[in-house]
Amino acid sequence: MSNAHYEVNGEVAVIRLDNPPVNGLGIALRQGIVDGIKQAEADNNVGAVVIIGSDRAFSGGADISEFGTPKMHAEPILTTVTHYVETSRKPVIAAISGACMGGGLELAMSCHYRVARPDAQIALPEVKLGILPGAGGTQRLPRLIGAEHALNMIVSGAVVPAKQFKGSPLFDEMVEGDLLEGALAFARKGIAEKMPLNKVRDLKARHPNPEGFFMVARNTVGAMAKNYPAPLKCVDAVEAAVTKPFDVGMKVERDAFSYLVMTPESRALRHAFFSERKTSKIADVPSDTPTREIKQVGIIGGGTMGTGISINFLNAGIPVTLVEMKQEGLDRGVAAIQKVYEGRVKKGKLSEDKAKACMDLLTPSLSYRDLSNADLVIEAVFEEMGVKESVFKELDSVCKPGAILASNTSTLDVNKIASFTKRPENVIGLHFFSPANIMKLLEVVRGDKTAKDVLATAMKLAKTIKKTAVVSGVCDGFIGNRMINQYQREALLMLQEGASVQQIDKAIEKFGFAMGPLRMADLAGGDIGWAIRKRQYAEKPDMKKMVVADRLCEMGRYGQKTGAGFYRYEPGNRNALHDPEVDKVVDEVRAELGITPRKISNQEILERCVYALVNEGARLLEEGIAQRASDIDMVYLTGYGFPVFRGGPMHYAEEVGLANVVRNMEPFAENPHTEPGFWEPAPLLAKCAAEGRGFDEQGQ
Repeated sequence: MSNAHYEVNGEVAVIRLDNPPVNGLGIALRQGIVDGIKQAEADNNVGAVVIIGSDRAFSGGADISEFGTPKMHAEPILTTVTHYVETSRKPVIAAISGACMGGGLELAMSCHYRVARPDAQIALPEVKLGILPGAGGTQRLPRLIGAEHALNMIVSGAVVPAKQFKGSPLFDEMVEGDLLEGALAFARKGIAEKMPLNKVRDLKARHPNPEGFFMVARNTVGAMAKNYPAPLKCVDAVEAAVTKPFDVGMKVERDAFSYLVMTPESRALRHAFFSERKTSKIADVPSDTPTREIKQVGIIGGGTMGTGISINFLNAGIPVTLVEMKQEGLDRGVAAIQKVYEGRVKKGKLSEDKAKACMDLLTPSLSYRDLSNADLVIEAVFEEMGVKESVFKELDSVCKPGAILASNTSTLDVNKIASFTKRPENVIGLHFFSPANIMKLLEVVRGDKTAKDVLATAMKLAKTIKKTAVVSGVCDGFIGNRMINQYQREALLMLQEGASVQQIDKAIEKFGFAMGPLRMADLAGGDIGWAIRKRQYAEKPDMKKMVVADRLCEMGRYGQKTGAGFYRYEPGNRNALHDPEVDKVVDEVRAELGITPRKISNQEILERCVYALVNEGARLLEEGIAQRASDIDMVYLTGYGFPVFRGGPMHYAEEVGLANVVRNMEPFAENPHTEPGFWEPAPLLAKCAAEGRGFDEQGQ
């Protein structure tokens, strides 16, 4: 069955692309375009062809549902389609509205003419997947908008409104009214005037100083690209468009594409792309599960988390009632929210009217009673179960039936929190990450009694407030913090065993993390980790104590907030500076524990930290806390600064080879200073390694 509908309107054949939601160029649509061109060529009454999509999209590019299947490479592939269009014996006009991206833009550029709505969105975003356009994008775009503009678009993958290129050869006409009528009028006029078959390949891509331009471009792009090979290959391909014949440039593009698609960086980026789309799929919650309407949100707590969470909803146009216990705290919270909006206005990221509209949606309150009409209430109070209990009992008494009660807890038992209410089915964990108005990740914690429609509502709401939501079951720390606890522990144990603060952080940062584990601890606040450790020490008496970290906290060194932690910080400066006082504490602790410091390699630091994540992640999968390994990767890519070009801890382990990971963990299990039993490979990890398969290759 074709996804392209063919019809004739007078002298003009219309090929309508119809593969919702974004007219992905799947095999049926590709075949339909080719068949339409052939049909138009065979009809003597047809003088021109219009290819048009929907208002939402001309075409968003490749059909992602075909990735990794034989359909992706089935003929006609996209280059075959563009060849048919370009060599059509009758003029072909692309009528563009909505998204025109990737292969969609390459298809449009192979047409002889292009008309567009001014607000159409055009892009060649392939670089974001670690590849480059593979159907002539790097060769045709420079011929239409010039080498410099084209290179900027291709290297950045940026989305640009069509009106920005009004008057350039990229667009022959802008259509303000009905797009199809405008395209038909353009075609009829062209037929009457015997318009030529303009081929973009016949244009010259020019630059006044190509040698100098591409030398500077290489230096600039190389410095910015660092761990990503695709941007420099884009420079090579665009240079070929300027300096070589079209067909030679096409070969440069194809060779670069073939090379890039096999790189680990591209595999990681593609993995992240598909993983983000999988997070919303929940095995026992169908996609058509009814959701509850969220018109009014309540937030308990006007501190850093509460205000950040509030901003998410205000940005989405959802009214928020912010509740604090004291006027002073409430005033501070409102001022913090106001400051964020003022800052965005000052930077030109938001208009004053929009900022005012957001603030007008905020209602400050000192009374829980003002939450009686809220559809969702999120508590963001102190991380202590007794405090949570009093809050949820109060909410249970004042909130209307059907209201969803959510906790922003980062570690505590959501089932226990739910038990404080008479409506456990309406209780869920919504764990935002700080700063909550900026960080993309939202851990949605599903309690044992959480209703399916409550879970579906939370996932839908996450999209509304532009978060990447990952479902977690209930356990201490959920997915992210349970794993990071093991990662941090290994870093702290290695500090006691012989590594320095600086060596540990540098080894992890060289791998690609935004910051090392000890700098991260200073940023988060040492007192937070200390409070969690003290609770865990009480719950697990045999647990290894992180003596250095505890000692620093006992000294009041909580990190950036106190000007001293694992590093020292000068007033008004967040640069982490070496502090001999920390070295002294480390030496004292080693002596107390009877540890003779040894030389620890950067490789050991890397493997113990990262494989700790992997091993604990495998346990989370076994226990059903995480649905799939790719969900764990999304938690770490969007919430913990794991390098995107590595694809997340579980993907990285598969790239290394799970059998190799298991083998490399063996010496760690023999180390007397590590947590007893931890380095025994999780049964799932051992099983996958033995069977030579990935974590998610289990018929899920």
